[in-house]
Amino acid sequence: MKLGMPEDSLPVQEMFERFFATESTSVRVRAAEPVGFDAALWTELLGLEAQFLRTSAEAGGGEMSLFDACLMMEEAGRRLAPAPLAEAVVALKALGELGGDVARAWIEKVRGGDTVLTIALRQTQPGQAQLVPGGAVAQGVLTFDGKEVAIEIPAAPLSAPETLGGQAIGVFTPGQGERQVVSSNADAARIWAAAVEEWKILTAAGLIGLSQEALTIAATYACERIAFDQPIGANQGIAHPLAIDVIDADGGKMLLWSTLRGLADGRADAGAMISQLFWWASRTATNSVAHALHTLGGYGLSNEYDIQLYHRRAKAWPLVLGDPQAELVRAGRRQLLGEAAALPDPGLVEVDFEAPPGGEELADETRALFAGILDPKKHKLHDHSFESHDWEVHRALGKARLLFPEWPEEWGGRGADVASTRASLAVWQEVGYTPPPRSTTGLVGNAILKFGTPELKAEVLHRFSSGDATAALGYTEPSGGSDVFAAKTRAVRDGDDWVINGQKMFTSGAEWASYVFLLTRTDPDVPKHKGLTMFLVPLDAPGVEIHPVYTFMDERTNGTFYTDVRIPDRYRIGEINGGVKVMASALSQEQSGGYYHKNLRQMAKAVEDWARKTQRDGRPVIEDSQALARLAKVYADANIAEALSAKVLGMRLAGQPDMAYGPAAKVFSTEAFIVDSADLLDLAAPDSLVRGQDGLGRVEMGYRHSTATSIYGGTSEVLRSMVAERRLGLPRSRA
Repeated sequence: MKLGMPEDSLPVQEMFERFFATESTSVRVRAAEPVGFDAALWTELLGLEAQFLRTSAEAGGGEMSLFDACLMMEEAGRRLAPAPLAEAVVALKALGELGGDVARAWIEKVRGGDTVLTIALRQTQPGQAQLVPGGAVAQGVLTFDGKEVAIEIPAAPLSAPETLGGQAIGVFTPGQGERQVVSSNADAARIWAAAVEEWKILTAAGLIGLSQEALTIAATYACERIAFDQPIGANQGIAHPLAIDVIDADGGKMLLWSTLRGLADGRADAGAMISQLFWWASRTATNSVAHALHTLGGYGLSNEYDIQLYHRRAKAWPLVLGDPQAELVRAGRRQLLGEAAALPDPGLVEVDFEAPPGGEELADETRALFAGILDPKKHKLHDHSFESHDWEVHRALGKARLLFPEWPEEWGGRGADVASTRASLAVWQEVGYTPPPRSTTGLVGNAILKFGTPELKAEVLHRFSSGDATAALGYTEPSGGSDVFAAKTRAVRDGDDWVINGQKMFTSGAEWASYVFLLTRTDPDVPKHKGLTMFLVPLDAPGVEIHPVYTFMDERTNGTFYTDVRIPDRYRIGEINGGVKVMASALSQEQSGGYYHKNLRQMAKAVEDWARKTQRDGRPVIEDSQALARLAKVYADANIAEALSAKVLGMRLAGQPDMAYGPAAKVFSTEAFIVDSADLLDLAAPDSLVRGQDGLGRVEMGYRHSTATSIYGGTSEVLRSMVAERRLGLPRSRA
C-alpha cells in the first residue's frame, strides 16, 4: 500500500504549484477575460514543455505519466489557469501516437510558440457546429469524423461567444477551412477516443484542484469574519457544508488515483471509473464553490472577490463535453452492459491501494475454520447486528487465537503483523459473519493493552481472546446524545474503590457482555472534557441493571443503570481525569469507513441481478438509462468509500499526521450507505419490500441497518466538526 505522494512525482507537483501560483494569479485570470486566454501564460507553459508532458519521447515529448499530468492539472485548476492546457496535452499526445508528416509538422508548430492546438471533444458531423474549448485562439483543431483524424485550420478566427467561464471557447463548424488528414488507419478512432477519455481525467484533476482552493478561500474567510462575537466558521451551518465538500474533494482525489491504478492494472471497470470520476469531480466542484461563495455572503457576489471566478469555472469547465450526468449513464453502460471504451495508457502509476502483501496463510486458516463451523441455516450471515453473535463460533475462533490475531501471544493473539491481521479479518467479511461484539471487545481490549494496569490485563485479556467474554461500550447518556463529554454518570473515589452512579443508553451487546467500557465524570469542577475517566465495569457487579430496548432493525440495544456500583481501582483505564485520551484512542479504531463499501456493492449487485431479469415497458430494467445511472452512482460511491478507507490505513501505516481522514471516511461511507440503500429500495420497488437474507432482501436489510451507521462510532455531525477543524482549520464548532 502506497498512498502518499510518490517520491519521483513530488518535484513535478512542487514545480507546477510554484509556477501556477506565480504566473496564474487572479489578476492575470481577470485580465484574460472575457475570452479566457493568457497568451503569455501559454508561452511560459511552452518553456516548461507542459503541453508536451504526455507526448511520446519519439515525437519529441516528455512521455511522462498520466499521474504527473494530473498533478499539473490539479495545480492549474487550483489557480484557474487561462489556457487550453488539457486540450493541448491530449491533442499532442494523440499526434505523437498517430505519427506521420502532418502530425510531426503540427507538433513542431506548437513548439515554435505561435500555434495553439486544441481538440473537438465530440465526433464532427458535416455542417454541425460545436463549442470547442481553446477554439477561439487555436490555429488548429484536432477532429475525428468517424473515419479520419484530421486537423482543421479555421479560415478565420472562430467566433468567441461570451460564456460562463471563459475557456477561450470557439464556435467550430467543420469544413469551413483547410483540412489536413493525420490518419485514417484502424487505430485512428481508438486514439482519438482515448484522447477524449484522457481529457476527462485531466479535467477532473483540474476540478479537484479548483474545489480544494475554493474551500481554502472559504475557510480562510470563515476564520477571519466575526459575527455575533465569534468567527462565522464556528457556526456548524457554515462549517459542516464545507466539511462535506472537503470530504468529497478528498474522495475525488482518491477516486482519481484509484482510476489511474485501475487503468495501469487493466481493471475491467476502468472505463466506467473514468466516467464516474468525471461526474463526481463535476458535481463536487459545483457544490464546493456554491458553499464557498455562500460562506462569503454578499461579498462572494462581488466581482472584486476571487470566489466568483471559481464559481463560474467550476460549472463551465466540464460542460463543454455536455451534461455530466450523462457520464453516469455511460458508466452504467460500460460496467453493466459491457460497452467498450478506448482507454489511455497511464504510464507509470506508483500509488497502490492494495493492503500490504502477505497474510495468505492466516487468511486460509481463518477461512478453513469458518468453513467447518458456519451453517447458513443456523447462523445469521450478512447480518451486521448484535443478533448475529454466536457463542459457539466466537469461542472456536478464540480457541484458534483468531479473534484478535494482532494481539501479542501472551494475551491470546498470534502477534500477527498488519498484513496477516488484515487478511484474516477480511475473511469475516468474505463469509458474511460480522457480529459487532468482536469489534467492540477488540476496541476495549486494545485500550486495556495501551492504558490498563497489569492486574486488569491479567484478569480480562485472556477472557476476551479465548472468546469466553465480550465487552460493550458505555458512552451515550439519555441527556447527552453524541455529546459524550457531557457525561453525568459519576464515579467517586472511596479508598481503593470507586462508587459509580448513573445511566447509559444504547449499550448494545450488554446482554452478551461481561464488561462495559464506561465513561464517567470524576471531577465536576473542571471543564467537562477534562473531568472524565474510563473504567471497565463488570456487568455482574451489584447495582448494575440492564434493560432491553428493541429497534426496527430487528436488533436489541440496552439501557444500563448503575446504582452504587463499587469497583476496585484496578478497573480504571488510564489516568484519573484522562478519559478523553483513552476514548479518543478507542474511537479512532471505529472511524475508518470500515466495510460499508462492501455493503454498497452487495446491494448494487442484488439490484443489478434483479434488473437483468425484470422487465418494464417491454424491456429489461437494466437497459433503462435511469437504472444504469443510479446503479453506476452506487458503484461510484463504493469506489470512493473504499479508496477513502484505504487512505486511512495508508496514512496510519506511513505514520502520517491525523488530518481527520478516519472521521471523513466514516462520514462519507455511512451517508452513502443511507442514501444509496434508500434509492436502490426505490429502484427495485415493490419487489424490494420483501425481507430476506439474499437478493433484494439485502437491500431491505441494508436500508434498515444503514439508519444507525451515522450515529454509532461518532455521529456524522460530530465527525464533520472534526473534519472542519483538522482539514480546513476552522474554529471549534461544538462546545
